Parts: sequence; structure tokens; C-alpha cells
Amino acid sequence: MSILKVARMGHPVLRDRARALDKSDIRSPLVQKLIDDMIDTMHEYNGVGLAAPQVHEGLRLFVGLLDDEPGPDSETTVVINPEIVPSSTVMEEGWEGCLSIPDIRGMVPRHVEITLKGLDRHGKAREHRLKNFAARVAQHETDHLDGVLFFDRMRSMATLTYLDEYTRYWVKDRDED
Repeated sequence: MSILKVARMGHPVLRDRARALDKSDIRSPLVQKLIDDMIDTMHEYNGVGLAAPQVHEGLRLFVGLLDDEPGPDSETTVVINPEIVPSSTVMEEGWEGCLSIPDIRGMVPRHVEITLKGLDRHGKAREHRLKNFAARVAQHETDHLDGVLFFDRMRSMATLTYLDEYTRYWVKDRDED
């Protein structure tokens, strides 16, 4: 497998709408290798999700850790041609970062519960009911496929912060009772 170069904010590929994959394309060795390389790249950079445009491929494909609390044993989910259907109108703001916008965090409103529909790496239709963190990851990665960055979703730039300041001022001290 290969570690791919991650496109950074400002590269035009991050603002273009990605094209859908045909079922016949999904099983091609090139797409299967891209999926494997994306998984390796996501893990290499300690990400929880990675969309194809982030590695300079304008395809409607993302990989992600879609557990409520991802850990070392979490399985990576592959989603091709995703469609997100909110399960309710409830939205919640939460901190987000992005491999394409390194060392920056901001508060982004997202649907708390969604149904994620799409194809898996074998072209089989899948449906995932996601909530909280997993729903946030799926929405963030699907946004990339539409040329949307998390900045575009922020209600206010007041929470936009560098990672060091986020850690210093915004993350609660875990040792406090």
C-alpha cells in the first residue's frame, strides 16, 4: 500500500463536486488500490475519515471510522456514492478538524442522527444508522465530495482556533472531577 499526498485547503480539487462511481468501476484494480491506499493514508495521519478529493481524486468515495468512539480496534468503513438522510431535525455543534486543514479546529453544527446510504467496496448497497460522532464523521466526509469544507458550515468564526490553543483553552482537563 501507499501513503498518498493529502490536498490542503486552497487546492481546487477540494472545491469541486466529485463524480459518482459506476458499479463497474468499483471492482477495478485501480479503485480497489485507491481504497486501500486511502485507508493507509487515513491511519498514517491519525484521521478518522478521508474523502477521495482529499487525495486528489474527484470521486464520490470516502473511508472512515464510523464507531461512536473509534479506537485501535475500529474497522474502517468504505462508502461509495454516499447519500445522507437526516433522521431528525436535531443538530448539535461539535469540534471538527480536517487533514486538509492541518492544526485548525472549529465548532460545526451537524445532524445528531442520520441514515447513511451508499455502496461498499464490492458494490453492494449498504445502509448505516449513525448518531453523534459517527454521524458527524460521515457528514464531514460527504461534504468533501460536494466541495464543502467545515469552515463553510460554521455558524461563527469565533471558535476557529489552532490546535495548540484548542488543547490549551477549549479541551476540558480530564484530571478534574
